[in-house]
Amino acid sequence: MAISEQDVKRRIDSTKKTSQITTAMQMVSTAKLSQIQKHTVGYQVYAQKVESIVAHLAKSHLMNAGVAGKASSDQAISAADLLVQRPVKKTGYLVITSDRGLVGSYNSSVIKQTNDFMKEHGHDGGDDAIILAVGSTGADFYKNRPQKVGYEYRGVSDVPTFNEVREIVTTVTKMYKDGEFDELYVCYNHFVNRLSNSFHVTKLLPIGGEELVNDGKHETITAEYETEPSPEVLLQEILPQYAESLVYGAILDAKTAEHAASSSAMRTASDNASDLIADLELQYNRARQSAITTEITEITGGQAALE
Repeated sequence: MAISEQDVKRRIDSTKKTSQITTAMQMVSTAKLSQIQKHTVGYQVYAQKVESIVAHLAKSHLMNAGVAGKASSDQAISAADLLVQRPVKKTGYLVITSDRGLVGSYNSSVIKQTNDFMKEHGHDGGDDAIILAVGSTGADFYKNRPQKVGYEYRGVSDVPTFNEVREIVTTVTKMYKDGEFDELYVCYNHFVNRLSNSFHVTKLLPIGGEELVNDGKHETITAEYETEPSPEVLLQEILPQYAESLVYGAILDAKTAEHAASSSAMRTASDNASDLIADLELQYNRARQSAITTEITEITGGQAALE
């Protein structure tokens, strides 16, 4: 059944309005991306310095002083709480997704590759893993699955502040201290450029271990540190900052990738709308030309009949 001119015209107008919306959303996402990139550049310097210090302390075996320290029994989190290594009976996964849609394959990519990583480590819906979800998409997804969701945080700002992350770090470290899981991985999408991102997994807890000592990013340390007032006090100040910097850096990175994915998805939607409008306009012109030809034929036929 042929579509009438009015129907085609209505679809053209509707598609143009949709294109205006997606173009506006692309501009908003691009502005947010530029804003968070400016914020991230300055923070990366701080994060790299903190990581370098902790790696140096680990390689100089100063971490042993913190491990030897007594774990806190009150609500405060001590350096010993973050360093203690125990047999792994349950693994925690801090999964960072977005709170909204219209970001292309951003969320599905994080969830799929997190699930693949969990399967590789033998955690497939059992009681040996727990999900800590940052972002509504991940929280809603895992709530409808057999996997246990032990913590969720929704409504992360477009440009997250450090105070937001403090709440997350405090909660997850307390859960680790209370034995709700014995190790913690942070899973998120790393921003590569405006057109692509890649999946990253970082081990957050316990701090230290072979991963930090043998990461290959920092030079070998042979000298021993002299600390004042004591190694325990030094680690008590540095290690919580290190944990916060890892989570905050991951959330910043993930948010940057989210804005880039949103901008790319909206640009693709706008391009598709433009292509669809072009096809509809061609269809409209053909229908109009056919109607005009029919009218001319009828007029010519009527005139011939009168003669």
